[in-house]
Amino acid sequence: MRLKHFFQGLTLALAGIVLCQCKAGPNPQDSAPEEAESLVESQLPVSQILRNVSVTTDKAVYAPGSTVVFTGDRAQAGLAVRYWHLGSLVEEHLLEDSSSWTWTLPSKDFQGYYVELIGKNASGEVRTVGSVAVDASSDWTRFPRYGFLSKFGGVAPSKRESVIANLNRYHINGIQYYDWMYDHHHPLAGTPDKPDPDWPSIIGDKCELDVVKGYIQEAHKYNMASMFYDLCYGVMEWAEEDGVSPSWYLYKDSGAHNRDYHPLSAPFRSNIYLVNPGNPGWLDYFAARADEVYKVFDFDGFHIDQLGSRGRSYAADGSSVDMVAGYGKFLEKMKSSAPDKKLAFNAVSRYGQSAIAAAPSDFLYNEVWTTDFSEIEKIMDENRSLSPGKNTVLAAYMNYKQSGTFNTPAVLLADAVIFAMGGAHLELGEHMLSNEYFPSANMKMSSELQDKLVAYYDFLVGYENILRGGGEKKSVTVSSDAVRMAQWGPVKGSVNTLAYEVDGKLVIHLLNFEKAAHLDWRDDSMTQALPSTHQNFVVTLRTSREVKSVWTASPDIDGGVPRRARWDKSIISVNVTVPSLTYWTMIVLE
Repeated sequence: MRLKHFFQGLTLALAGIVLCQCKAGPNPQDSAPEEAESLVESQLPVSQILRNVSVTTDKAVYAPGSTVVFTGDRAQAGLAVRYWHLGSLVEEHLLEDSSSWTWTLPSKDFQGYYVELIGKNASGEVRTVGSVAVDASSDWTRFPRYGFLSKFGGVAPSKRESVIANLNRYHINGIQYYDWMYDHHHPLAGTPDKPDPDWPSIIGDKCELDVVKGYIQEAHKYNMASMFYDLCYGVMEWAEEDGVSPSWYLYKDSGAHNRDYHPLSAPFRSNIYLVNPGNPGWLDYFAARADEVYKVFDFDGFHIDQLGSRGRSYAADGSSVDMVAGYGKFLEKMKSSAPDKKLAFNAVSRYGQSAIAAAPSDFLYNEVWTTDFSEIEKIMDENRSLSPGKNTVLAAYMNYKQSGTFNTPAVLLADAVIFAMGGAHLELGEHMLSNEYFPSANMKMSSELQDKLVAYYDFLVGYENILRGGGEKKSVTVSSDAVRMAQWGPVKGSVNTLAYEVDGKLVIHLLNFEKAAHLDWRDDSMTQALPSTHQNFVVTLRTSREVKSVWTASPDIDGGVPRRARWDKSIISVNVTVPSLTYWTMIVLE
């Protein structure tokens, strides 16, 4: 649709109107200047029926300066669109209708944007009627949002299209292809010149060449990367027939009597036997196997798995094997063999993360097995310390091995904590994960959870620069006469606060544990409770810093778009009126 454009200079000036930078004073309600109506708002026609619009984008991530195509689920005249970067208005325009329009992104790299549709109701009030986020990044691993695929047989093109389109609405920009391969030590079935049209997975499920290739092609339409999955050291019972040397095996004893293996019963095709991940012969062997994969499939990289700590490990000659060092060597070999491919390596229960972070992994990935919320903080703090420039994805399985419908409060509270601490959550694929065997789909998402997660993933993208842009954790005292506050513990029965300084901004996260049934993110009991919603309450932040503006945002209201806050400043504190808090609200002091 054609847009009615306004002069850029006028648009930038409107940012100061929409996000009024209130002066410090004893009473902001009295001292703040009256907020003027923007030109776009003044030209909005009054609508007798103002309907919400669900907005989608044509890509999961965009090159800076490229064009975004937006599609609304209904045509509605008399709306306007605003483009936000954090708390600043970038542009705003009137729309002819909301069914389709485009926007050319600014040229700056690694930026998150919020897109807000507004309309005027019959009472003349301007309302948010739709929102979506946009990630403008030249490298998807800067802000990885990871999903998965787990079924590769009998999946029709229409089904593949719907699965990828759904992941696109959550802005998933990288996909792990779980157990797509033939044998762990020989992932390609057939040869590069003549790949097999189909093959059995490790559990015997049928995988098809056309399905895997079709998924990769469909994902690339949305600028989603595809990562092939495999272990760094797994071989099948018949591996020696395919050139695996017995001298590469791992043993549990120095006498080389007991081979280390992961037992698997039927219908699995084989136990998984382990080799030394840093053995030079194995490294050359598997680099050649990975090259075969890349010759047949247009994968963008390799998602590398392990089985966690194995205790003491020995080589065939009786020498002790440093497994963690081997992980680093494996990553270095995979990167040197295919330098243009991305790499991620699973640090199961944080095992081996020091070597993984120092090696050429493109982002950090942790499978989380300690189930209390404090473990998430430990992982995020450790990863920031080990590799400040790499962001983190957590594989954390909700309502573990239960059946039925996911507990919405548990999922949203877990995601709120993970996202506020700078992580992303591997949870979405053809279904939502509830355990480590990805094809298992014994749990379903309610329509409410699906809708709310859209807002949470928009929030993760729209504010990626302050959620995942680095920064330093701060100790800030936050109090309120209306709501019980506590610095992050986590602490049941209170609103937990987390503070970070990012790019000169002080970011305060309010995480609502007031009605938390427990402090387990996984919620195996499925008893995590819905928090109470608090509206228009004042919090006091102890800080002596100069404050020019304050804004708030929450994925639980208005689709997550930023809102100017009412505030006042004393010498040692800032009082901020928080418009709403359910699970998670963010306060930003500029």
